[in-house]
Amino acid sequence: MKSLRTYSIPFTGLKLGKHRFEYAVDDAFFDEFDYSLVKKANLQCLVELDKQETMLILDFHISGTVNTTCDRCLAEYPQPLDITEQQIAKFSDEVIDEDDEIITLNKNDHEINIAGLIYEYINVAMPFISVCGDEGNTSYCDKEMLEKLNNLSGNEGQNEQTDPRWDVLRKINK
Repeated sequence: MKSLRTYSIPFTGLKLGKHRFEYAVDDAFFDEFDYSLVKKANLQCLVELDKQETMLILDFHISGTVNTTCDRCLAEYPQPLDITEQQIAKFSDEVIDEDDEIITLNKNDHEINIAGLIYEYINVAMPFISVCGDEGNTSYCDKEMLEKLNNLSGNEGQNEQTDPRWDVLRKINK
C-alpha cells in the first residue's frame, strides 16, 4: 500500500482556490488492490481541487485505455475510457454518516487519499459486456474464434431434425 501514498493530496498548506494534480494510473496501481478486475491500464488522472473554507471540491478527469478481454472472441484488447466525476469533502467535527456523495473530513485531517475514488470510478466505468469495437476488423480481434462461433451458430439449426409435434405450433402465427 506504500505506492498508494502518492495518491494522497495534502490540503493543509494549500491556499483557498483551485489546484491541479496529475497522476499516472497503471499496472502498479491495480496491483495494490486484491481481486482487481483490471490488471493492465494506461490512464492519466487529472484532479482539480477547489479548496474552500468549509469543503474541498474534487473534479476528476480520467482518460486512457484499460486492457480487458473481449466477451465474444476472448482476445485481449484496449478499452478506451473517458471519465468525469466530482467528489465533495466537507470539514466537520461532528460524526456524520458516510455518504456516497460527501466525504467527511475531521479538522485534524491534513490530507485526502484519492486512490480508492480513482479505483472505484474506473471499475464503474468499465462496460458490463466487453466487446471489441469493430468485430473481426481489428488487429487484436481473434478471427479464428469468430469463425468458429459463426460456424457453430449457423449449423445448429440445420443439423437438428424438428419434432413433428412442434410443426403444428409453428403454423399458429400464420
